[in-house]
Amino acid sequence: MTDRGAHLASIELVGAALSGLSPLQEMDRRQAVADLELENHFQLVVPSDAPLPPGPYALQLSVQEGRLVLDVRRLDQQRVVLFGLALGPFRRLIKDYQLLVDSYVTAVEEGREARIQAIDMGRRGLHNEGAGLLIRRLEGKVAIDLETARRLFTLVCVLHQRI
Repeated sequence: MTDRGAHLASIELVGAALSGLSPLQEMDRRQAVADLELENHFQLVVPSDAPLPPGPYALQLSVQEGRLVLDVRRLDQQRVVLFGLALGPFRRLIKDYQLLVDSYVTAVEEGREARIQAIDMGRRGLHNEGAGLLIRRLEGKVAIDLETARRLFTLVCVLHQRI
């Protein structure tokens, strides 16, 4: 990280859908949050004449009215910026992610190691595609690296999961 303040110190997911997570989804959520809190790059993009709100930041993610809402706050919980992204461009990827999670659970239950490995490869590819889309959709608002985007995409899928 070039700017020590250009990162997230905490990430919180907000929403009713979180109460219906499967054990695998809960594990994915916990791992993504832990990895993000350990290492990430999250730099707010501001006009050149505006002062950069000081980081590190606390991020609250939620889905509201078909939009992914990013509520960026200072560590004292004072809001820095709130913005939303339409989920439409993510829907196919989220649906595919859910299908892969369901297939993974079935493969584990059946003990099909080769199938599990193939599903993991598919998940990595899907994460890369979702991360690229997230980076593009956040352009002009937040600069993030690929690993941060991959982990945030996991959280987007968790927030949008079927109950």
